[in-house]
Amino acid sequence: MARQEAPHTPAQPAEDTSPAETLARIRAALPSLAPSERRVAEAVLADPAQAAELSISALGKRADTSVATVMRFCRATGMANYPQLRLALAAAAAREHALSGERPAPGTDISPTDTLGEIVGKIIYNEVRALEDSGAGVDVEVLGRAVDAVAGARRIDIFGVGASAFVGQDLHQKLHRIGHMAFIWTDRHAALTAAALLRPGDVALAISHSGETEDTVEPLQAAAERGATTIALTNAPRSALAESADLVLTTCARETPFRSGATVSRIAQLALIDCLFVGVAQRSYDATTAALQKTYGAVQRRRRPQPQRRTPADH
Repeated sequence: MARQEAPHTPAQPAEDTSPAETLARIRAALPSLAPSERRVAEAVLADPAQAAELSISALGKRADTSVATVMRFCRATGMANYPQLRLALAAAAAREHALSGERPAPGTDISPTDTLGEIVGKIIYNEVRALEDSGAGVDVEVLGRAVDAVAGARRIDIFGVGASAFVGQDLHQKLHRIGHMAFIWTDRHAALTAAALLRPGDVALAISHSGETEDTVEPLQAAAERGATTIALTNAPRSALAESADLVLTTCARETPFRSGATVSRIAQLALIDCLFVGVAQRSYDATTAALQKTYGAVQRRRRPQPQRRTPADH
């Protein structure tokens, strides 16, 4: 399968980009932006509504950079020009406000003074937004090709370390349960030796929020060299992992320093894994249903019997 064009080229003008995708696109571009362009992105993400009201020179001044840098930032995030960016930011800000209801959106991270109730509110809000943004940003055509590849694969090898390993284990368990030959590798050496045995018709799927974890990138590259179809699940569509993959599934999660790699990204990854799995399972609906019934029955006997409840008539 031909590799995708290297994702380091600027995105095409996003005239049809939805409000849900605008801020997600900017967040995804952050790791690949030059330092001056990153300052523009951070200024925009800090307050999209206010940024939408600024002239191009005012935004440049706020980000301590030039008008030319702001224009480069527009092109890097798929905007044809600055007016288009302002319109997209205004729409995104309106959507953010509508979704937050009467209350202001929770802050970007947990603070030392937050009450337990405020912590709950922030976590749930950010996880719900990660799911909504990731769902809005799904490329259904790419997801369908990933479903085709996994459904028809001789074997599926999954690579992931740290928090991403838990997501990989979830996909492995799901695929194995419906009869697919799937493996999960969380050790770099084991992953590399597994990748060396892959061949055309096999699938290698690597999971990394940043897309720059060498322990995940290297095995996927090795799998690509063996001719396997490679799939990346990442929050960074311009990362080394994405560049190494035939197919890229992108999450839109807003990680923060306090919860980095721990909650929001994992929730978004699990959602896309579920979409991939259900798509695969649907391809062989009857066989999948039978396999799920068999595997359920295999562990049902391990459950403790429920005590019978006494009724008034028993007295």
